[in-house]
Amino acid sequence: MNHRNLPLLLLSAAALSLGAQAPAAKPASAKICTTCHTTAPDNLRGHFDNLALKNSSFQLRIDERVEVLRYDKAKVKVVTPEPAADVDAAFKSITKGHEVRVQYTEKDGVKTAVGVYAKPPVKLEAHESINLDEVQKLVAMGPEKGKYFLYDSRPAPRFMEGSIPTAVNLPFPAFDKNVAKLPADKAALVIFFCSGKTCNMSPGSLTKAKALGYTNVKVFIDGMPAWTKKNAGVLSPASLKAAYFDTNTPLVLLDVRPAAEAAKGFVKGAVAVNPTKVADLLKAFPSAKLKPPVVVVDETGGETAKTVAAEIVKAGYVGVNLLSGGFKAWQAATLPVETGALATKAVFVPKPRPGSISPAEFTKLAELAPAQRDAVILDVRNPDETKNGVIKGALLIPEPQLLGRLSEVPKDKKIVCLCSTGIRGELAYHLLKEKGYDVRFLPTEITIIDTGDFTID
Repeated sequence: MNHRNLPLLLLSAAALSLGAQAPAAKPASAKICTTCHTTAPDNLRGHFDNLALKNSSFQLRIDERVEVLRYDKAKVKVVTPEPAADVDAAFKSITKGHEVRVQYTEKDGVKTAVGVYAKPPVKLEAHESINLDEVQKLVAMGPEKGKYFLYDSRPAPRFMEGSIPTAVNLPFPAFDKNVAKLPADKAALVIFFCSGKTCNMSPGSLTKAKALGYTNVKVFIDGMPAWTKKNAGVLSPASLKAAYFDTNTPLVLLDVRPAAEAAKGFVKGAVAVNPTKVADLLKAFPSAKLKPPVVVVDETGGETAKTVAAEIVKAGYVGVNLLSGGFKAWQAATLPVETGALATKAVFVPKPRPGSISPAEFTKLAELAPAQRDAVILDVRNPDETKNGVIKGALLIPEPQLLGRLSEVPKDKKIVCLCSTGIRGELAYHLLKEKGYDVRFLPTEITIIDTGDFTID
């Protein structure tokens, strides 16, 4: 052997070794879950997403990615805070966005859930908790008169979307770095809250505060979900910019100042509102089912904005906030100001789910002759549904069979998935995206008749 070539051989071997390295493992837990939990092998932690009872499958959202899991109704164990009559009822009782732990097995790339454990409510001693009525009374008085200190234990991005008035952000994950925000008086009433009954961040903050010697610490267990059902929150001009404008997150922004004053300068996208005619505004307001974030702006964040926000909350809207300091605070922060005529009607278009195709774009595609389409329409409904009608030229593969029939799905073409409600279409989207397909899905309900014609809800 020529020893002069040995270094080159070693370098080549090293390069091959690096090139053959397996891709980085995907996180098994959502970031927020890692604050309080570790995740065992063959387990996932995240937020419960879409449920497809018809196909015995569901989606688990782990931050920016989605896992699709199957289950066998005869074998899966589903544990929820309240007992359920059967597996279907147990799954249906888990609300979208609820934190869950999933134990699974995997075969041929298919994950099958054998245990689904919905996060239970936090348990505290009676003297460690404070209820909504008590918090409302304190907030109405204010910290000086009420002699309290209120802390939002949620991460900063959630705080910036809106919080309880008078609250200071002290994120539990960064608690130890921010103890200077706590009062000097360790006998003072200190209250923590977070994302609701199952969130461990405020109880964790309580434990840390007690360890520091604070003797009058309480947790508002029901947290932001309970507050927003009954009250408006607040957010600062900087938070409005960072949480909504910088992220292009849709919202409804209401300017309740006199029209002549508002026309001199307003926040981009603001809708002019007469504070004496909120009932008329609500007649054409975006549906409460869409849960539109609403921000109400007056001159200084005063009584006019509070009254209008309260009426909107009373009408069944959650996520209603006042702009702290009003338009004057926005100006003082030297943030962009528009002039001219304000919009007169509140419009809200939710941010589309990743990978979705709009009904208008889908319709345009589906109405073309199959040979003229630049994408394959993949119908993932079950045979009992497709027998009633199929879009002409669509490829039919029931979603549960998709992974086993990938060879039938062309890899060199765009794919658009559909089902009757959008849920299984989205499941198929995630399965194909994972396999490297250029894929989208129709997120809405569609009815297809025997002629191939269709209507979209």
